[in-house]
Amino acid sequence: MKIYDEKHIKNVVLFGAHNSGKTTLAETMLFEAGLINRRGTVEAKNTVSDYHDIEHEKENSIFATPLHTEWRNYKINIIDTPGLDDYIGEIISSIRVADTIVTVLNGQYGVEVGTEIIWNYIKGYHKPTVFVINQIDHPGLNFESSFNSVKSLVGNGAVKIQYPLIKDGAQCIIDVLKMKMYKFSSEGGKPEKFPIPEDQQSTALALHNELVEKAAENDEELMELFFEKGTLNEDEMRKGIRAGMLNYDLFPVFCTSALNDMGSGRLMGFIDNVAPAAIDLKPEISVEGKEISPKRADSPVLFVFKTVHQPNLGQVTFFKVKRGEVKVNDKLVNSRNGETEVLNQLFIMDGKERNPIQKLVVGDIGATLKLKHTETNDTLAASEEGITIKPINYPQPRIKRAVAAVNTKDEEKLSEALKKIHSQDPTVDISFSNESRQLILSCQGELHLATIDWLLKNIYGVEASFEKPKIAFRETIQRSSASNYRHKKQSGGSGQFAEVHLKIEPWEENMPEPEGFNIRGKEEIDLPWGGKLVFYNCIVGGVIDQRYLPSVMKGIIEVMEEGPLTGSYIRDVRAMVYDGKMHSVDSNDISFKIAGAHAFKKAFLDADPKLLEPALDLTLKVPEEMVGNVMTELQSRRSIIQGIESADHYQVLKCVAPETELFGFSTELRSLTKGRATFSTSFNGYQPVPANIQDQLTTKELVQ
Repeated sequence: MKIYDEKHIKNVVLFGAHNSGKTTLAETMLFEAGLINRRGTVEAKNTVSDYHDIEHEKENSIFATPLHTEWRNYKINIIDTPGLDDYIGEIISSIRVADTIVTVLNGQYGVEVGTEIIWNYIKGYHKPTVFVINQIDHPGLNFESSFNSVKSLVGNGAVKIQYPLIKDGAQCIIDVLKMKMYKFSSEGGKPEKFPIPEDQQSTALALHNELVEKAAENDEELMELFFEKGTLNEDEMRKGIRAGMLNYDLFPVFCTSALNDMGSGRLMGFIDNVAPAAIDLKPEISVEGKEISPKRADSPVLFVFKTVHQPNLGQVTFFKVKRGEVKVNDKLVNSRNGETEVLNQLFIMDGKERNPIQKLVVGDIGATLKLKHTETNDTLAASEEGITIKPINYPQPRIKRAVAAVNTKDEEKLSEALKKIHSQDPTVDISFSNESRQLILSCQGELHLATIDWLLKNIYGVEASFEKPKIAFRETIQRSSASNYRHKKQSGGSGQFAEVHLKIEPWEENMPEPEGFNIRGKEEIDLPWGGKLVFYNCIVGGVIDQRYLPSVMKGIIEVMEEGPLTGSYIRDVRAMVYDGKMHSVDSNDISFKIAGAHAFKKAFLDADPKLLEPALDLTLKVPEEMVGNVMTELQSRRSIIQGIESADHYQVLKCVAPETELFGFSTELRSLTKGRATFSTSFNGYQPVPANIQDQLTTKELVQ
């Protein structure tokens, strides 16, 4: 396979809503370049990029798939991404290594909900972006509306390079950069070139002049030329367009019919000649603050952006060469763990096809097999480097489920499968809750969860159940209470005896010391589950030996580990042990631990015990016209709205919401807003459970 230099490698990511035609466009680009002999279709389940069984079954992209094509002495690496935001991890990891984003729009609908949602995630990357209005030969095409939706999304930087036209019954595209008309046969393919028809001259010229002005605005030298000549030639315009794309000020708009092979060649020509390459982008700054310039002569630095586990191959690691060049059998060090990896094989991947290659240069994207110590987001570099590429920041999960193997014999198998799924998709989070003794799976939504379930069944052979996770409640008290307990047991020989008198009170930060006690000692314990136990030794006259007090405290902590109300942890209590009795022969540590536990439990139940529930800070971004319905839903879930701010055409709602009320919220929010709203959560603290809900929970003796 030909080795291209860094000036002739372009990396593009195809991004767009579900059914916009990304996979079909990728297939057509490969066909136009002659890399495949026939074009597959999503319906026929034979496209290069959608090759997984689950993609065939669902008839949509689920995984981001790297491909490549070669066009007029340029290599174009293409990553075809899913169109649903449940798979945002696949999209973001691809955007991270792109030089240019190609946003594909269905010409009937323009910027759809899916496009808008994902755009809100990726616009922070400020990557050069081209928009492609697809399906221009569809009877329902609304090109002007689609273009206006692009302008609504990105502003006045959206500029037409092309627009569609029907001329003499044939599909045509007017190109205002080249000032040509491309006329296609019904089979598509290579078009005929014509001058712009007379009835389109004024429209095309006006768009051409607008493009000239926008190109000139991004380069001082071009601006001077523009003022001097009143126009720019095609090469000068290309330079200005590239500068505008790099400045994130100019968004060229093309049109295609990917299905019928119209316009893809011109799009690839623009990617070759105008779209920025990796060496045109600003140098990255590493975690250590070092500049990583894309120079081929320097030592190699690779960034791992994707990991795939294939049953017949093992781990496939995808990377972008950020600096230097890498060859087969090179040894590189993982900056995260210091482990040395040997790149025994290098590949260019086209879907499931592996094309062996001997080396890859800066800016290129490739893959290798069976790295032992490397995962997504890792940096591989020469041993002396000490360079770490800034990692991909993935969005937090939106739904959680408790997951378990249906057959308990498969628990270990399930754990290993979930580790591989997380390795392949870092937006899937796996954790074990010691408190609920549940394995918790967190992901992006119901579709994402269904995909995970499919992978477990069909790839890893594990049947799993998914349930609502138990909520981590806490228990505390609202008033003081005193109690005592005598533990006495005689069964021949030495017996057990201990008597403990104590008082408990709610604990608060900076509260005064307890009154009416002769405090001999104090111990503050920061509890592992949050909150405190403050333990006071108030024993007078030696009625309980000092050596038994730690056992009393252990008994109290044992009760606090499994509260009397719901079995939840107890927090924020102070206990004063002020009296008791012991026996010279029968008293021992275990006796005082038992007596302390029982005395504390009795006092706790008499101290107006209160259940606390975890509360989350909930931030929502909601379209203005949908705020009312969302606020009603939030209030029905006992959420407290603390503020509303405006952001573009959205309202940002900031709330505090009980975690127990947010089960199913992601799905309901998607339904209410047609998928246009997004939200994030973070832990706020614990708040009292309303009395009626506490009664339900304690009556059932169940925490849900």
